[in-house]
Amino acid sequence: MSLSEKYAAVRAHSVLICSKLQKEDYVVQPVVDVSPPKWHLGHTTWFFETFILIPNAFTYQPFNPDYNYVFNSYYENIGARVIRTDRGNLSRPTVDDVFHYRAYVDEAMASYLPAITNPEILKLVELGLNHEQQHQELLWYDIKYILGHNPLFPEYGEENIESGLVNAAEGWIDFSEGVYEIGHQGEGFQFDNELGRHKTYIQNFSISTSLVSNAEYLAFIKDGGYKDFNLWHAEAWDWVNKNAITAPLYWYKVDGVWHRYSLSGLELIDTEQPVSHISYYEASAFAQWKGMRLPTEFEWEVASAQLEWGKLWEWTGSAYLPYPGFSKAPGALGEYNGKFMINQEVLRGASVATPANHSRHTYRNFFHPNLRWMYSGIRLAK
Repeated sequence: MSLSEKYAAVRAHSVLICSKLQKEDYVVQPVVDVSPPKWHLGHTTWFFETFILIPNAFTYQPFNPDYNYVFNSYYENIGARVIRTDRGNLSRPTVDDVFHYRAYVDEAMASYLPAITNPEILKLVELGLNHEQQHQELLWYDIKYILGHNPLFPEYGEENIESGLVNAAEGWIDFSEGVYEIGHQGEGFQFDNELGRHKTYIQNFSISTSLVSNAEYLAFIKDGGYKDFNLWHAEAWDWVNKNAITAPLYWYKVDGVWHRYSLSGLELIDTEQPVSHISYYEASAFAQWKGMRLPTEFEWEVASAQLEWGKLWEWTGSAYLPYPGFSKAPGALGEYNGKFMINQEVLRGASVATPANHSRHTYRNFFHPNLRWMYSGIRLAK
């Protein structure tokens, strides 16, 4: 597949994800962590315009100079921007305006891509495509949150990504202590936070071949897991009480029976599926209840070749920190990962929402420990 074909395919997939939405769905922002789908479509377009076309395609004229303010996410080097909490107030530009913006930039990129010979610009295009794939996953999270917090619990569609939530067979794999190499090596795309391949000593450990199921998590709830402060970190226990947390996100008790909201609508809990939409706080408390723990990200990477993964992002017991020798790129692109290396936990693997060919054994996802609107689950270690 040529670069032009890959660009067209990635861009088309973002539109496909949104194709079942009504226009009203495109503009909703229920909470700060959720961005309106319209904003994702505009921001990913802004990335190509700002980092590829404006500085390199010298005949290119920006679609609308105000869009730099509207669609810049967190790049301080680029200038002022609409703060994250106000994205839902952007009734303008309209949904139609955003699609016109995408078409305008895509046309310019289609003309410019075949002419690129500079390897640094080619790397930027590859980064832009992977950036858009990250936002495709976020689109799934945000669309589900928007629909799942509508009192009518509307379905996204009968056919959707959640049909892939199937668990692996139960079992354990043992690993011997020793020095292992961690981090990306070789050809192919990688984010800067995967670089700095290094050796680390790992003790003997065992890791589960399956993710924690809904049935196992129901047992935790029934045993008073959300009421026993001994299982929780102090910060996590405050979170449970402040927010009256009693179950995973999207779980509802209807006439005494547990249901969950899925992209197909409200349905009975499938006890065999892996439990999803779990915070780090909950994952850690469940592991405590089982007398086990979460794997470190290094254990996970060592074990990953022998695991079935890709159904849910899996919380690890590792804080999101730089690898040895990590350095940020100069300018705005240096803000991509490095400045978030504080107060976040690493998740490994991929999920049903991860685009094809966007996952790696060395991929380091990261979120704040209270968040659970992403497709996250639990794998135990001991």
